[in-house]
Amino acid sequence: MAFAHYLVAVPTEPSNLTKAALFSTSSSSAYPPLSFNKNHSDLTFSSTSLKTKAKARKLSIFPRFRRIGQKVKAKATESEVSLAAEAFTNFKHLLLPITDTNPYLSEGTRQAAATAAALAKKYDADITVVVIDERQKESLPEHETQMSSIRWHLAEGGFQEFKLLERMGEGSKPTAIIGEVADDLNLDLVVISMEAIHSKHVDANLLAEFIPCPVLLLPL
Repeated sequence: MAFAHYLVAVPTEPSNLTKAALFSTSSSSAYPPLSFNKNHSDLTFSSTSLKTKAKARKLSIFPRFRRIGQKVKAKATESEVSLAAEAFTNFKHLLLPITDTNPYLSEGTRQAAATAAALAKKYDADITVVVIDERQKESLPEHETQMSSIRWHLAEGGFQEFKLLERMGEGSKPTAIIGEVADDLNLDLVVISMEAIHSKHVDANLLAEFIPCPVLLLPL
């Protein structure tokens, strides 16, 4: 899912050239200074009128540019907020990555499981769990215990049925695997604890590169 950012440049201050044009009535050679004597009262009146018009133009033009600039900026901001709100309210498929090695699940993973279950229940969404480990499943004697723990915690949140994927012993980075699964299944949200980042199982710098949908990072 991509967000489009719109930037519209609208001048809010006059350029030097515009200033010169606006104030040409007082400084340009096209309008030489006029003397204030009784024989040239009509010319004096014309010079004053020109200055008044120039001042009126200055007052009327630039506030209009400022109003236009503020309007465009407000519309762009509303559009961005609308896209972000839609991304976090219209998801129908969540991903819960499991990267820790605790067969009974760490505190962060349990928190992520409970959050994913609550969000999925609220928005009537599906959950996919992906278990990621660099080691082969055969070398993990407590693997089945971990699977039972995952089922138990999701069942506590009201989810007896969910899709389970096992990506083990592949040699790929967990972040890349999460991004690949999210892309293949066209997922709407990834729920993961900051614990996975602190423990170095997931690289925070690669999240933006590999994850094609919003990611909810839960603090410890």
